[in-house]
Amino acid sequence: MAPPGKRHRAQSTKIQVIKGRFTKFQAKYLTTDFAKRLVLDPSLLWVSAILLLVGELFVNVLVIQRIPYTEIDWIAYMQEVEGVVNGTWDYSKLRGDTGPLVYPAGFVYLFTILYYLTNYGKNIRLAQYIFCGIYLITLALVFRIYSKSRKIPPYMLIFICCTSYRVHSIYVLRLFNDPVAVMFLFCSINLFMEGYWTLGSVFYSFAVSVKMNILLFAPALLLAYIASQGIYGTLKQLTICAGLQILLGAPFLLTNPVAYLVGSFNLGRVFLFEWTVNWRFLPEEIFIHPGFHITLLLLHVLLLAIFAKPWFRYMKSFAKLQPTGVGMVSQLFLLPLFTANLIGVAFSRSLHYQFYVWYFHTLPYLLWSTPYSIWLRLCILGFIEMCWNTFPSTYASSAILHVCHILIISGIFWRRHPTKDLNIDVKKEK
Repeated sequence: MAPPGKRHRAQSTKIQVIKGRFTKFQAKYLTTDFAKRLVLDPSLLWVSAILLLVGELFVNVLVIQRIPYTEIDWIAYMQEVEGVVNGTWDYSKLRGDTGPLVYPAGFVYLFTILYYLTNYGKNIRLAQYIFCGIYLITLALVFRIYSKSRKIPPYMLIFICCTSYRVHSIYVLRLFNDPVAVMFLFCSINLFMEGYWTLGSVFYSFAVSVKMNILLFAPALLLAYIASQGIYGTLKQLTICAGLQILLGAPFLLTNPVAYLVGSFNLGRVFLFEWTVNWRFLPEEIFIHPGFHITLLLLHVLLLAIFAKPWFRYMKSFAKLQPTGVGMVSQLFLLPLFTANLIGVAFSRSLHYQFYVWYFHTLPYLLWSTPYSIWLRLCILGFIEMCWNTFPSTYASSAILHVCHILIISGIFWRRHPTKDLNIDVKKEK
């Protein structure tokens, strides 16, 4: 047993060590400069991400408990998959209160699982909590992308989490299938960023099998395949994507292939004018005219062709630098993907309110890829949110939405050539 004097000196030394460590901690973290970095430094975005994910858990539980659920498509989903449960594999005979089944086979399998988990679709509250989980997983995947790319400042996560009532509503108060497809999409993007191309293709194709809008990312993804995998590798990845679609759709294809393909991948579907968010300022006879739809398709393809060359240059640079493991290199991969999707949204023949989640989580990234000032970026984001929260849509809200889309696409086009800034930042990280 040590003498009292030695014990006292040992305790004094321990106290001094603890004080020294606290002083270092205080000097490093409990400062105004570090507080500013938590708000502005993209490399510290993960701190805000963790805090906001915890906060979102409580917010969504509160929303579920306090705000009444609104029935729109959930019962129809359950009726559609109930037909499959009862042994009907002919897509032409699967329908619900809102009409025939118009989603691919992945939707059927996933919502059949939900059908059983929620007592044949009757336990709405449990379904809401499942979609709360889907929302949190999606946020975590998005935050990981943003943290790796180091493109946007941490304070923008607040705008993603706290400024959109519409998005929270789509997830936990409406139970649409769009969020499920988006979750699998962001999972695939995370895998692609890390070089897991085959697994990424599986998740991407599964996302498409839940809802066809995920194909809007396909043009940029095809360029990524070619740039990183070569022709043989590209054929392999496309085979995986197509093979999974065939595998999932096999029971329906064997029963009535025409009904399945026309029903689940209907490119000529005409939407109801009363629900449009983006074309309200047009007369209805123009909105439903086939010529209008063909014009939108041609403009869509034309804009994709204009962006194809810079996108391919981005993807080749990404393929060259990806083996270094540098997170910021993912910027070269993400911008073409997100822009391709935005172009598809901008030229969609109709946008319904649940379609907001198709591109909501990518908007901060896209805006921070433009040359605009921070205030203009935030104004554009605010106007887009306002347009999606205007119900029913008006001439002004739909026109403003188009102006915002044009501004973002134009800003990205002006900066379509890779800048020296990324190369400098990559060298610093190395």
